[in-house]
Amino acid sequence: MAALGINLGYLIMQIAGILILYAILNNFAYKPILGILDERKERIAKGLEDARQAAQARDNADAEAKKILDEARAEAASIRSEAASAAEDSAKKIVADAGDEARKIKEAATADGEKERDRVLADLRTQVASISMAAANRLVGEALDEKKQRSLISDFFSKVPDGVSADGGAATITSALPLTDAELKKVKKSLNADSVEVNVNPDILGGLIVRVGDQVVDNSVASQMSGLASSLK
Repeated sequence: MAALGINLGYLIMQIAGILILYAILNNFAYKPILGILDERKERIAKGLEDARQAAQARDNADAEAKKILDEARAEAASIRSEAASAAEDSAKKIVADAGDEARKIKEAATADGEKERDRVLADLRTQVASISMAAANRLVGEALDEKKQRSLISDFFSKVPDGVSADGGAATITSALPLTDAELKKVKKSLNADSVEVNVNPDILGGLIVRVGDQVVDNSVASQMSGLASSLK
């Protein structure tokens, strides 16, 4: 070794120093540093995992929030649709009710108008009938002299209705003027009556009213005029 110019002792010291330095560095530098690096690596890995989980949780939260928003929008749209439908139905009902009410009012007004028209027409008919009757009574009263009155009496007993008979009992006659003896005899014969009561009532205007038991035959001019008045009404 000396021939090579190498100092063995010095070499051994250097090697020993290097080994000692390595041991020192390994125990007091490399291992702590490696531990720190491993710990840091673990923290970084845990941080990354936490970040990944947080991102996943955020994505899940966003998806859940989107789902909730979509459901809320769908529910709101359904509520709006139902509200619109209910409002439309309500509007249709209001229009229908208004139409029914208007129709009822119109029908009531029409009925009231018809009633008023009928009442006015009835009043007019009554007035016309009254005027016509007054005029007719006046004309009849002026036209029916005694001769015509006697003619009406004669005509009545020349065609007494079938079944009108006193059967030997009593009869009651109402006349517009007194009956003559000849007419009284004719009455008894026509009615087969033993006795005849004669009532004079100028208000019947002419003709006769015959009562035999429960039977009444009214052939008076007043009765005929009353029938005419009823037909006019």
